[in-house]
Amino acid sequence: MAERGSHASEACQQVNDDMARVFQLFGKRWTGLVVAVLLQRPVHFAELRRAIPGISERMLSDRLTELGVAGLVVREVDEGPPLRVSYRLTEAGAALEPALKELGSWAERYLPESAPCRRELRN
Repeated sequence: MAERGSHASEACQQVNDDMARVFQLFGKRWTGLVVAVLLQRPVHFAELRRAIPGISERMLSDRLTELGVAGLVVREVDEGPPLRVSYRLTEAGAALEPALKELGSWAERYLPESAPCRRELRN
């Protein structure tokens, strides 16, 4: 008879590699918000920065680069004049929409408005 609270008979499963890759990218601050803004439409860098209060230019640039390397975002240059750079989601990036909407619904239901992460985003 196993002791109460003992898990000796049940081997602990490791985290799925796919989930590990998802959270390696989306576990970084701002990444999900960048994708959420780009789900609406392609935007220029300055527009994207204004849409995400608190993100620095450097951090936004880093996140866009990471999303580009992951194949989720494309950088497009309009030679102008004036020269303008915009960003849009690839097909793979746009495919995140149902998952992000589901997370938003979950947050609305289970994360209280007064949660520390909500206050931090507003400031």
